[in-house]
Amino acid sequence: MVTDKGNDVNLSRLILLNINNKKETFVESDPEKKVDFGNVSFSELNHQMISTSYEDDKLRIYWKDKTYEEEYKALKKQFKGMEVGFNNSTKDEKIWLLSVYSDTDPGSVYLYDRNTKKVTFQYRPRPKMPLKDLSPMRAIKYKSSDGLEIPAYLTLPKGASAKNLPLIVNPHGGPWARDAWGYDPYAQFLSNRGYAVLQVNFRSSTGFGKKFLNAGNKQWGDLMQDDLTWGVKHLVSKGIVDPKRVGIMGGSYGGYATLAGLTFTPDVYACGVSIVGPSSLLTLLQSIPPYWEAGRIVFHERMGDPTNPEGEAQLKRQSPLFSVDKIKVPLMVVQGANDPRVKKAESDQIVIAMREKKLPVEYICAPDEGHGFARPVNNMAFLAAAEKFLAAHLGGRYQSEIPAPIATRLKEITVDINTVSLVEKIDPSKLNLATASRSLQAGKYEYSVNLDAMGHKMDFPQNIEVMDKGDHLIIKDEMKMPMGALKEEAKLNKQSLELMSRYVDQGPVNMLLEYKQDQIEGKINMSGNKTDVKIKSSNHHIGDGAGACLIVSTLDLGNDYKALSYQADLQKMEEKMMSITVVGSEKVNNIDCYIVEIKSATGEAGSATYWVSKESNPRTLKYKLIIAEMGGATMTGMLK
Repeated sequence: MVTDKGNDVNLSRLILLNINNKKETFVESDPEKKVDFGNVSFSELNHQMISTSYEDDKLRIYWKDKTYEEEYKALKKQFKGMEVGFNNSTKDEKIWLLSVYSDTDPGSVYLYDRNTKKVTFQYRPRPKMPLKDLSPMRAIKYKSSDGLEIPAYLTLPKGASAKNLPLIVNPHGGPWARDAWGYDPYAQFLSNRGYAVLQVNFRSSTGFGKKFLNAGNKQWGDLMQDDLTWGVKHLVSKGIVDPKRVGIMGGSYGGYATLAGLTFTPDVYACGVSIVGPSSLLTLLQSIPPYWEAGRIVFHERMGDPTNPEGEAQLKRQSPLFSVDKIKVPLMVVQGANDPRVKKAESDQIVIAMREKKLPVEYICAPDEGHGFARPVNNMAFLAAAEKFLAAHLGGRYQSEIPAPIATRLKEITVDINTVSLVEKIDPSKLNLATASRSLQAGKYEYSVNLDAMGHKMDFPQNIEVMDKGDHLIIKDEMKMPMGALKEEAKLNKQSLELMSRYVDQGPVNMLLEYKQDQIEGKINMSGNKTDVKIKSSNHHIGDGAGACLIVSTLDLGNDYKALSYQADLQKMEEKMMSITVVGSEKVNNIDCYIVEIKSATGEAGSATYWVSKESNPRTLKYKLIIAEMGGATMTGMLK
């Protein structure tokens, strides 16, 4: 196992742990004493160690098996200037798939026969990439404001003189991650447009030991930001960069660093592009997504603790939102509307603050994306806008001709900043609870469903059966998805349609919930790991889980209908308030329908829209779900 346990230990190391007596035997750590332990590979045939590796400026490999070492050296001679990785093999380890790559080559895959030493080309993931136009990436080091040595990578535009260039600082996300040598899409894109690109492993980056990691504790916007600023100063002092043409562009933590750079060091940068960047560390911590909840103590240690006055003051001071008036240069903000990590409100609030102070800001928000863009059309549209924005303020190149589908999409996701507003808080005392105006008829209902998840589309059936059991109903709901069936079953009060119990079975995950007068109780089983559920409940729950699309049709809908409902948030372990609103009318298959929108009353990402017929016996003819947890995936169902 790999560990850095011990107050006197800085770099992580490989050890052998006897689980019976807990005795540790040291195996290896970095021979050069520079970076954390990287990876180890073993033979599946004899269980002997083949090699260890360390991610330094470039990857270093230490071979334990001499035969493999000789073959590796021979392959390196064959693929001059390239890195060679052994990926997967046959059971006898005689035939391997190799990855061959470099900083100027995103890579190829080859089949390697160890007996014949024959190498056979298989495929290139990016076959149309013009390799001759790509720019080398080189490792550099410099001192930060407090003397700490900072490792970084510099990519210069190919064919340009390394003098007086425009620069893009491109900080990585995380921040507990790192940049590494190799092909980098952003670095290549930006260098192709004429920019030098600086990618900094600022303090808090992983892989450089505990001291380097911990040096970033509570230093967002402070020393972590200095590490970027002093990188710019280093390149300016070398004559490589024009100090008047420096921009910053990054995603997630890199988006925060962009906002912090423009706010806290306004004279360093001429513009910035913040991609899904948090503008307030206070609201970021308040909106920690459910799957991060167990790590909240780590966030408080590494970022700051908002539960005490000192921590709250520190986090507020480090939040760009509260110092917007210091910004002097144009900003582009890029956001996914369904981001569960950095909520849309983080971008909305900085855009509003800049608008109110009449500061130049552009806003791109894709309704079908989450934490970063996954759909190619959105990525291309965003990059077309970003390169034009950077060119206007830094003087680089951009492609003025945009393919029609990309231009159309860019118009769709470009936000008029005058329309941006924060989510209006709903006063639950002013709205009625959603209640059923009729019961559901027993029978079978079938929907044809299309799931669009990050550009991957799949079709499958959904079968719902409603069974009348006298004083209650049983609803069975099954989606036969390509990755496996999703089965739900609900027991409901026959008259009110309030949930009495709910069962979900999705492969390795299943759960059973009982809805009692003031509490929801049950268990969640995830691959054998069982978790007790206890959620305080003060309201009735309808339309959550099995048959939700049918239950919407039982509401007393009208043009001005607006009501509240409640659902169980099984990750936060709390009750969440939802708003149900009729937002318009539309025909589906020539049948007049109300359009009913259900979304979080507190602005959480995701929504459900239902088309309910205006017939005397209403039916839900269509529905569309936006699933934030799947990066804004959409699921559309049509009643057969």
